[in-house]
Order: sequence, then structure tokens, then C-alpha cells
Amino acid sequence: MILREFLYVDTDKVRAMLAQIDGGVAEESRETERKEKRTTVGPRVAGQYFQGSGSETYTNKSLGDALFPMLEQALESESLLRDISEEVCDPEQWSSGELKGRLPVGSLVRVTAMGSLFDTRYATSAFSAFGSVMVGLNDMGHLPVVKQASQSKGKQGGQQRHTPKQKPADGPAALEDSIPDFPDIGGADGRMLRAFVRISKGVFAPGLHVNLTPTKGVLINSRLQEGRQYLDSEADILFARYGTEQQEWTVVGSIGSYGTEETSLPDMDFYNADGSINRAEFAETMNAQMRNLGRLGFIDLPQHPGFSLIPFAVYRSIPRSGAVTIAD
Repeated sequence: MILREFLYVDTDKVRAMLAQIDGGVAEESRETERKEKRTTVGPRVAGQYFQGSGSETYTNKSLGDALFPMLEQALESESLLRDISEEVCDPEQWSSGELKGRLPVGSLVRVTAMGSLFDTRYATSAFSAFGSVMVGLNDMGHLPVVKQASQSKGKQGGQQRHTPKQKPADGPAALEDSIPDFPDIGGADGRMLRAFVRISKGVFAPGLHVNLTPTKGVLINSRLQEGRQYLDSEADILFARYGTEQQEWTVVGSIGSYGTEETSLPDMDFYNADGSINRAEFAETMNAQMRNLGRLGFIDLPQHPGFSLIPFAVYRSIPRSGAVTIAD
């Protein structure tokens, strides 16, 4: 028996798929038992007295946590779910295009590989905390070299000090605006960290991502939807629990899309002969532009040769502790 620690379960999607396979989803089990003893006193023609005793037991068992294992077993029994953990670790499968040929978009797969969590919001929070510490230490005079560098305004290599943008009156503040300005610390300052956050917002849209890297140069990305079962913690709490290091994760879901192999810029001709806009051509032109940006890694789209996974569940296996030998 494999014990799993679930990070994420899309219970709505799991229920919907189970309903298609089994025609319904059991949510509870109930057992009822009743016994009755009847005693008659006096002649039958006269009034009768009944003394009865009965018992009833009721058991209600929630099947919520068992929904995904039920779906996983049902999909495997119908040969609808394929484990591709070994295949994705083979570079030849990616370079030859065999993997994409065998697994079209929409295929249900299970992937176990090394990966890590990423959330732009957490990166911003960490950078903001680091900046606050640096400002505090500098104000206390514990960073004399940095303090000297920050005072040499106008000189080569000097740090121009400025205050981050404040929250505009008509809208929310940008994520990077929470990072305070601070003097250069070994090549990193407030401006540089704010630049990293701006890049992160494009490459990985704010939200929790599971990035599997089964082999060098390949990314299998799953963005987890908030509000689903188990994903009920703030980003700071999740990263405090699971960290940022790579570890083995398992993702079960459907292949959303592959990274584009297009290398040429899209055609901008989306007009009809009479000069009106052809809506279908315009939509395709815009999508081609976004695919090109995804190919460059500038926006949150899969990058060739990787693909995106629409996750049903994300978990890690719970290892069994080894046998303990007690010395005599």
C-alpha cells in the first residue's frame, strides 16, 4: 500500500470524471440494523400488551479523501491513464518528438519526477523581507562598506537611492512595490530585486506552480488552482513547509498543450478584401503572437519541448522507515 501526502486535489474535476465512469459518486456509507422483541400478555381475545426492544446503528463515512484514489484506479482499469515517468527522463524521447507523437493533447498521464514549487508572490515576499533586513542593518551602522557606497552619489558604481512606488489611488500596488530600496549588497540592491519580480510575473503568472524537470532543458509545468482541496494555505506557509529545493513530486492530470515549435513571426494580415477585420484571422494572429512570446519564455505558456499539465492531483509518496536493529 502506497501512502501519499496530497498537496492538491481538484475535487470538482475528480468527481466529474468519476461520474462519467461509474455513473455517480458515493459520498457516504450507511449501515442500519434494527431488532425488535414482541411479548404478548393475556388471552388473544382480550387486550394485548407488547413489550418491544430495538437497536439501530448508523455509520456515516466520508469518502472525500478517497475520491482521487478511486478515480486513479478506475482510469487504470479502463487503460485511460498512462504512467510516463520513465519516458520523460529519456532525452531521446524529447529530441525525437516520439513522446508528443504518442501522447496527444488531452491524454491522461501520471508523471513522477524531480521538481520544485514556485510562486512569484512568495519570491516577492522573500525579497521584501531581505530588503527590510538590509535597510535595518544599514541604519544601525552594521554595513559600513555598503553605507559608504550608498553615499557616493554621482560617482561610477555609486547607488542612486530612491523610494519604491506607492500604491496608486485608483488601483492595487504592483507586487514589486513592496520591496524597499537598499544599498548594493554584493551586486544586489532593491532595484535589481524589483526587476527580478517584474520578470517573474511574466514568466510565471502569480500563483503556485509545480515545475517538474525530468531531464535537462525540459519543463513540465502545472499551475494549481486556488480554492481546491488541500491547497488552503498561504504561499508563505506552503514554502515554509515544503521549501524551494527540488524533490520528487507526482502529478496526475491531462496534457494541456505542448510548447510551440514555430520560429517565424506571425503574419499580421487579418483584413478582409473590403478592409474590414476578419475576426478569425485576428484571433489567430494574436494567439500566434502569444505563442511566439511563450517560445521565448516571456509569458506563462509551455516552452518547447515541454508541455503543460492540467492537474487532477499533486502528491508526494510517504517513505517507509527502515527496520531498526537493536544491539544486544
